[in-house]
Amino acid sequence: MPIEEIEELKTKEAKKAMEAEAIDTASERPADELPAPGGPLAAAADAAAAASEAPSVGTTEIEQLRAERDQLLDRLARTQAEFENARRRAEREKADFRDRATASVVEQFLPVLDHFELALKATGSEAQLREGVNLIVKQMVEILEKMQVRAIPASGEAFDPRVHEALGTVERDDVPDQHVAEEIRRGYTIRERLLRPALVRVAQNSRQVSE
Repeated sequence: MPIEEIEELKTKEAKKAMEAEAIDTASERPADELPAPGGPLAAAADAAAAASEAPSVGTTEIEQLRAERDQLLDRLARTQAEFENARRRAEREKADFRDRATASVVEQFLPVLDHFELALKATGSEAQLREGVNLIVKQMVEILEKMQVRAIPASGEAFDPRVHEALGTVERDDVPDQHVAEEIRRGYTIRERLLRPALVRVAQNSRQVSE
């Protein structure tokens, strides 16, 4: 056998002997000389365990938030439904009140309509017809007064732009200047509130102005 092969075999046997000795030495080492259990491997294991538990905690929080969201949406939907029902109920009550008020007014004017129909069927003289119409007008005025509807004084009164609407002016010496000389259409108030202004012509008294 060549010398080189013999040297190589010796080297291999020496390495095997050193490895065997190292293994025996490690097995005979006291327990207090072994690596501590809290080493890098243990830390890595703890981190892995924490990472595995983190998703479960996050999932629980998400489920709680979703539940709270669903409760809020349900509460909002209920509130909107209650508001819509209250609005519709208020509209119905308002419409019912308006219909009752209208019916009350119309009911009072039905006799007036009846009298107008009777007047149209009458065959009396012109004077009798005029008297009948005057009675109907009086009846209407009484009904309006019960409703606190009042006619606005106009002819001979001082012009008041709050209740009078001027259609023009006329020269009059027998009426004070800036007073109502002629009433074209009667105006009315209800409970001190203006329903419509009186249409009038206003007098211009040049003689009074010059004096």
